[in-house]
Amino acid sequence: MRIQQNGKLLSSALIVALMLVTAGTLAAQDVRYNSMPGADFSKYHTYKWVNIGGAHPDQIMDAEIKQAIDSQLAAKGMTKTDGDKAGLYIGYQTTVQQETQWDVEGSRAFGMASGSWTSSTISVGTLVLEMYDPARKQLVWTGSATNTIDTGSDHEKHMKKLDKAMAKLLKNYPPKQK
Repeated sequence: MRIQQNGKLLSSALIVALMLVTAGTLAAQDVRYNSMPGADFSKYHTYKWVNIGGAHPDQIMDAEIKQAIDSQLAAKGMTKTDGDKAGLYIGYQTTVQQETQWDVEGSRAFGMASGSWTSSTISVGTLVLEMYDPARKQLVWTGSATNTIDTGSDHEKHMKKLDKAMAKLLKNYPPKQK
């Protein structure tokens, strides 16, 4: 994948970010993350959002996702910048997949059981967030959050779930140095 930044093309090992999208939210998140061995995260104090292409939600959801991530990074002492001297370039991408969920309805009486199966289609969303060191031209951190999207939630509930998901995703950022 390539990033276009002020006329320069930067290669990245996959700056992808997945999320809880489309106006829905994830209820409980499956979170995974990884970092480049030996990367010195104590030197990263600033970051800049970059467009990495791929699937993104509408402009409103894009702003909400970035706001939730900005809040978490600010709490960790990071400063967002629009300048070219950012220590990290960060980007995200989202995906939504449809899955079949099977439910069993039944009863048991006098040692005998009866029941039926029903199926429903659910949406599962993923957000992948990646951080790229532009000086080293290297991916240094990646993380993802995946869960079922609750399309019926109100906006306030949605924002609380989004903030909670991003807090969980960035809980162990920066990684502890060994």
